[in-house]
Amino acid sequence: MIAAIAPVLIALASFVLRLSNLGSIKSFIFDEVYYVDGARDLLKFGVEVSGSKPEFVVHPPVGKWMIASGIKIFGDNPLGWRIATAFIGSLMILIVALIAHRLFYSPLLTALASGLMAVDGLALVHSRTALLDNFLAFFILVATYFFILKKYRWSGLFLGLALATKWSAIYFIALFGCIAFYRAFTHHTGRELIRPTFYRVLAFVVIPLGVYVTSWWGWFTSDKGWDRFHSSNVFSSFFYYHQEMLNFHTSLTEKHNYQANPWSWMIQGRPTSFFYETPKSCGADSCSQEVLALGTPFLWWLGTIAVAVVFGFWIRSLIKRNFDPPVTIIVTGIAAGYLPWFFFQQRTVFSFYAIVFEPFVILALVYCARIFLTAQRRKSDRAYVLGEIGLAALFIVIALNFLYFLPLYLGQVTTYDAWHAHMWFESWI
Repeated sequence: MIAAIAPVLIALASFVLRLSNLGSIKSFIFDEVYYVDGARDLLKFGVEVSGSKPEFVVHPPVGKWMIASGIKIFGDNPLGWRIATAFIGSLMILIVALIAHRLFYSPLLTALASGLMAVDGLALVHSRTALLDNFLAFFILVATYFFILKKYRWSGLFLGLALATKWSAIYFIALFGCIAFYRAFTHHTGRELIRPTFYRVLAFVVIPLGVYVTSWWGWFTSDKGWDRFHSSNVFSSFFYYHQEMLNFHTSLTEKHNYQANPWSWMIQGRPTSFFYETPKSCGADSCSQEVLALGTPFLWWLGTIAVAVVFGFWIRSLIKRNFDPPVTIIVTGIAAGYLPWFFFQQRTVFSFYAIVFEPFVILALVYCARIFLTAQRRKSDRAYVLGEIGLAALFIVIALNFLYFLPLYLGQVTTYDAWHAHMWFESWI
């Protein structure tokens, strides 16, 4: 019973933590300066502008509309900027629990999935910062849940919302679509293929594209949209705009102090500092205040091993042609959210992009926990109980690691010495 309601209790507690002093940092955190400004413009004009002139923006509008919803309800202040992502971040814990339930059918493992999601520092930081990536991760996670249920049109709807938040969702659309088509072609032949093929095209092409284009409604209907009148045909102008956006994304090579090669993301080799100041209010000669987008180290280091294990099982399933649904989902999520970045070695990228596939790292850990518990159960009931105790102990260690870095996640003011003690590696500074 406790395990069954644990995800709800964990999500509620996490929401409280996400709201804690959410507006204490009055200035913009990292790229909030762009997205909050965009949200303000959307509320006022329905499209983003610079002053009174059209503004060239490189991300679709849905994520900024989510930020705008918080501003509309709570006001144009730090709390209003960040409240939407705090709410979404808490919901993600519940969605991860629902996915874990569908994959593993174990209240204990479901509770473990939600608990691990709640004690990840990267997820907490994203849930307290008005960036787009948390919304992207949420839409992808909901799409994954519906995909598991084989409700492909609902999955396509949320994939479309993800695409209308950030373009990197295209890889999830492609891989989920390929799996859905594979299922159709392995279960149907001849004329029987017509109907499932039609519905898969609808789910993974028409619906996502329709949602994406609709999200630009403000640009289509406003005379303030950037290059709205580049061509006499509005769709030609829209296509040209997207060519320019693509050119921006593929040519972004400007150096940044916190850029990180994808090879280092899993081990948290170069976390992104979202905010750093040296206030005078800690009672010491030197003070520090930082918001560091650092995943809980113990969780991510163990997650790296777990991902390797899951990919090993996936390769074995390919050889034996005996696919395990949890393995398929985990590999798909990590492949779509992580692997494409390795093809952009010259582009400026950051480790906080990992939030998109972070839930799948959590699921990889839970999958390994299931393997462990299954092995213990085969030995004896006593071994199984000891295995559960061992998993509980491991979770406590991860949670303590999370609490240790909590001041950096919440942006609390500390002494410089205390801050420096948390810098375990020079690459974190």
